[in-house]
Amino acid sequence: MNVLSIQSAVAYGHVGNSVAAFALQRLGHEVWPVDTVRFSNHPGHGGFRGTVTSPEELNDLIEGIAERGWLASADAVLTGYLGSPAQGTVAAAAAARVRAGNPDALWAVDPVIGDHGRVFVKDGIPQFLRSTAVPAADVLTPNAFELEYLTGLPCQSLGQALVAAKMLLGPSRGRIVVATGLTLSDHDPGTLTTLAVRAGEAWSVSTPAIAHPANGAGDLFAALFLGRFLPQRKMVAALALATSSVHAIVARSAAAGARELQIIAAQDELVAPRQLFEAIPVPEAGL
Repeated sequence: MNVLSIQSAVAYGHVGNSVAAFALQRLGHEVWPVDTVRFSNHPGHGGFRGTVTSPEELNDLIEGIAERGWLASADAVLTGYLGSPAQGTVAAAAAARVRAGNPDALWAVDPVIGDHGRVFVKDGIPQFLRSTAVPAADVLTPNAFELEYLTGLPCQSLGQALVAAKMLLGPSRGRIVVATGLTLSDHDPGTLTTLAVRAGEAWSVSTPAIAHPANGAGDLFAALFLGRFLPQRKMVAALALATSSVHAIVARSAAAGARELQIIAAQDELVAPRQLFEAIPVPEAGL
């Protein structure tokens, strides 16, 4: 299947399109990466060089795909890190055009705002996400901080996270919200939980937390969940497989003492994670 992926890229390392494209390709999908920024490396290394793609250039790249007649054959649009609010307008327009050509196409939004209590995107981007992208998305994959930021609700327990995720569902009966990296007071210490919610249904997967920077893990999860979900639209299987693969990649990276995600050395884990963590139904989903 064909995925138009609009997000960041780095020359060194694996974040944004530099992790998402490879992961989707390993799952058998065609990927059309359009980069919102081109940086030398992830800023977490203490410094970087590079540029933010202008909205005009971003639009030109998408228009070039459209002029060849390929845009209508996209099965999904995946959007992640934006370098400016104006890029969001371009991405939303691209998603609308894809849906016009293929009504079954999905818009998967990874609402990149920040993490660990800190907003790290430019002013105007969270506002765009809240007002435009979130209401229009078919799939949303916020981390714990972003779920709280977008809803204004605490997410310290599974019940609280469920309430917040349901708020993001809104009136759309088909939307899926997958919240990642939840540290929950009513779960075992030292675990992270991923919660997937849609109308009348919620499932969670818990994995051991790993001491590792895990830059790009959210980008990797968004790509893997979309890649797993696209062919048969099975949320529970996509949740378990994507979560298990990300955990395996982070574990292998930590064991290797490597700061960057080892998606090349551990690429088999993207397709068939050796340890599959079970998705468990959340009984409160029907409330």
